[in-house]
Amino acid sequence: MNSIEGSPVILYQDAYLLAVDKPCGIAVQADRTGDPCLLDQVKALFPKEDIGSPHRIDRPVGGLVVFTRNAEALRGMDALYRTQAVDKTYLAIVEGATPPKGECRHVLAHTAGQRKTRMAEEPGIGREAVLHYITKVVGERFSLLEVKPEGGAFHQIRAQLAAIGHPIKGDVKYGARRGEKDRGIALHAWKMRFRHPVTDHLLELEAPPPVRSIWPALLALQK
Repeated sequence: MNSIEGSPVILYQDAYLLAVDKPCGIAVQADRTGDPCLLDQVKALFPKEDIGSPHRIDRPVGGLVVFTRNAEALRGMDALYRTQAVDKTYLAIVEGATPPKGECRHVLAHTAGQRKTRMAEEPGIGREAVLHYITKVVGERFSLLEVKPEGGAFHQIRAQLAAIGHPIKGDVKYGARRGEKDRGIALHAWKMRFRHPVTDHLLELEAPPPVRSIWPALLALQK
C-alpha cells in the first residue's frame, strides 16, 4: 500500500481506480477554508496521473472514498453514481435505543449556500429520500447501526436519523448533545459494491471500522 506522512491508507488500487480510507476531519475536495484536502494528498501520491474525484463524503465523516486514475474511469464512475448503481453501506453510532430495523422516508430540501438539510414542508420543494437501517448493538446510551441510503442526497443519513430522534453521536449540527474531541461524527463509510466502470468486474470494497471514541466498545458487543 502506498502512503505519505499524514495521508490516508489506500485500500484498493488497479489501473483505473483507487479506494482510500479517509480520516474524519479532512475534506475530500478543496473548500473555502483552504485547508489541505484528500484529493491533494492522493495527487501527491500519484503526481503523473489524472486523478479524479467522482464523489465525496462529508468532512466530519471517515471511511471509504473512491478516486479515478484517468478520464475514462471518471466518466464511468460518474455514470454509476448518476444512475445510483453504487451500493453503499455505512456504520453509524446514534443517540438512544433504536428498533431492530427500520426504514426512513422523508422529503429533504437543501438550499444552495446553506450547509444543512431540512425536512421539506412546502409542496413541490425537495425530493424524497429513503434510508434503511439494521441495529447491530444497543448500548446504555448509544446504538450501533448498519445504514443503507438510497441515492445520495446532501447530508441524507445525518438528517434522516436526526429526524427520527436518533442523531449521530457528535453531530451537533443535527441535534447531538455534544461534539467529538476530534470534531468528527460517528458515521463511517464502510462498504461499496458496484460493477467496475471499465472492466465490468464486480467490486466489493470495505474500510475497517474506526478505533476512536466508543467504536471499539460497541463493535465488541456484536453477537
